Amino acid sequence: MQIGRVLSALRERAKLTQAEVAGRAGVSIGTVNRYEGWQDRARLRVPTVRAIADACGATESERDGLVRLATSHEDGWWLEHPALPDILNPLVSFEAYAAYEHVWANQLVPGLLQTERYAFALHQVAQPRVDASTIAANVQARLKRQEILSNLHLWVVLKQSVLTDGIGGASVMAEQIGHLLDMSERPNIDVQVIPRGRSHVATSGGHFVLLGRDDEASPMASMAVVYLELHQRGLYLDAPEHVSEYKIMFDYLRSAADDPETSRDLLQSARQEYTR
Repeated sequence: MQIGRVLSALRERAKLTQAEVAGRAGVSIGTVNRYEGWQDRARLRVPTVRAIADACGATESERDGLVRLATSHEDGWWLEHPALPDILNPLVSFEAYAAYEHVWANQLVPGLLQTERYAFALHQVAQPRVDASTIAANVQARLKRQEILSNLHLWVVLKQSVLTDGIGGASVMAEQIGHLLDMSERPNIDVQVIPRGRSHVATSGGHFVLLGRDDEASPMASMAVVYLELHQRGLYLDAPEHVSEYKIMFDYLRSAADDPETSRDLLQSARQEYTR
C-alpha cells in the first residue's frame, strides 16, 4: 500500500499518465496500474519498482527509499520510522487510505486541527535557532496535510489542559479554540473534551493516533494502524493485539469525556478566558 501510494504520487507530481510511465519504464500499463493499486503485494519486483520510480522522475533518495521498502518483507516494517523523504512519510500515506482517524491529544491540539499561528508558535518553541522563514515553510507543508479532512472521519478527545497552556499567547489561543469550535460543526469531525479532575484517565498514556479502514467485503483492503509520535521520530504499530488495545483505550477515553455538545460549552468558556 505504501509503495503504491508513493508511485502514484510520483506520477501525479510528474504530470504523467500511466501509459506514459509504462512506455518510459518498459512495462505494460497493467503493471503500472497493479503496482499503484496495491495489487502486486506478494510479488513485488525491485527492478520494476525502480523502473517506474525512475520513469516518474524520482530523486535518488526517493527511489532508494522505495527499493528499501520493496526489499523489506517482514510485517510491520514501519515499526520504526525510517529516515525517508517527505513523500515516503507513512502517516500521510496511511491518512490518504484511511476512512477514520481517532486521536487522543493530552498535550497539544492535533496537527489536523491546528491553525497556522498555533503551529508557528509550536515550531518556534521546538526550533529556537531556526529562522522565521524556514519555520513558516515547515508550517505550510504541515498544514497541507489538513486537506485530507474532506475524506475521512476525525474523532478527537482532548484534555482540558490543552486549552489552557497558552501556546503563542492569548490571541493565538483564542483563534485556535475558535477554529476547534468551527471544525467541530462539520459532520465528519467530532471533538470531545475531558474536564479537569478526571484523573482516572491519566493511565491512558501519551498522544496517539488510530487510523483505520474497515472493508468487510474485501478484508485485504482493510487497515488498522496506531501511530505514536515520539521525539524526532514516529512509531507505527499494526499487530492486531496492539491495535485492539488502543481501540479499547480510545473507547474508554471518549466515554470519560464530556459529550460533543457539552464539550463545545467548555471550548466556548476557554475561548472567553483568552478574550477578556
